[in-house]
Amino acid sequence: MAANEPAVTMKVLAQHLGVSVATVSNAFSRPDQLSAQLRDDILAAADELGYLGPHAAGRALRSGRNDVCGFLYGGELAHTLLDPYSVLFLAGLSESVEAAVASVLLIRGQAPDGSPGDALRHAGIDALVAPSANAAGVDLTDLRRRGVRIVGTQQAAAGDWVGIDNVEAGRLIGRHLAGLGHREVVLLGAPASGRPVIADYQPGRAVPGVPEGSYQADRLRGLWESLPGGSVRVVGSANGTREAGRAAAAVALAAEHRPSAVVALSDALAFGVCDAAQVCGLVPGRDLSVAGFDDIPDAAFVGLTTVRQPIREKGRLAGLLAMDPDLPERQLTLPVELVVRNSTAPADTVT
Repeated sequence: MAANEPAVTMKVLAQHLGVSVATVSNAFSRPDQLSAQLRDDILAAADELGYLGPHAAGRALRSGRNDVCGFLYGGELAHTLLDPYSVLFLAGLSESVEAAVASVLLIRGQAPDGSPGDALRHAGIDALVAPSANAAGVDLTDLRRRGVRIVGTQQAAAGDWVGIDNVEAGRLIGRHLAGLGHREVVLLGAPASGRPVIADYQPGRAVPGVPEGSYQADRLRGLWESLPGGSVRVVGSANGTREAGRAAAAVALAAEHRPSAVVALSDALAFGVCDAAQVCGLVPGRDLSVAGFDDIPDAAFVGLTTVRQPIREKGRLAGLLAMDPDLPERQLTLPVELVVRNSTAPADTVT
């Protein structure tokens, strides 16, 4: 078709074939309504004339479905795509969504200035997989009114979600470190703007960058509960990358009272802690204990003690909940497991 020729429409294709517009529509959206030969003839003619199929917006309006599942991310997309956890989760999510003959749309929850993102408000989606069932900090009211299914990725009192017990995950590491004699522990990874600062944790006291009810808050509480007589300090990181972990750990290790153990909220951040330790002449597992969460593939290679969660399966199940509103079980808790490797050691070996 030449650039100045009008686009071929469904009506033009129907007239060319001598069939109804409804018959052409069925060839693209309801093939079971036609014989195989008739559908093949319609698709061949469409290819010949350059007809690309029904307009997506019109098809969605008629069917009431967009065949799209949104994935809500925070921060910058580049950081999300570089984060091993997010990549594994998206792989599992895509598996379920594509099995439902739909697509995944990545949506930023907030604009760079922190204001609500228009992309989320106007997104043509059937479902949304969000960091939590309530997506703390992002208003999902309009989406709920439109009938968009919201699936969270952490435990909540209500709504659909698939997650882990983050308090117990924190306890697993806390018990391990307590058994090794550690009492001065830093938790690294709470969101921070500007230079990371160190804040002492006490239950019931707000910690900068740690929203109440977030997975960060739950892991922090579990860690603190498992360190009898010990103390936990929190150091913020700019984001979840290894580089951010390295910068935040440098601040923690330069403090007057250097911790004997650093627990990072993710394995990627923990890798950054190991980098910073080596810059300071410290050997993880000898001079400093380091632990993380998630057990991403490189954790075993690095020898990192961590809490394992089934990341890809978590994404797959979130996709199932998102695409199938008839699944009877709408709140799923997945197992966690402490994996001890050589990045942690008894406190009395720390120099």
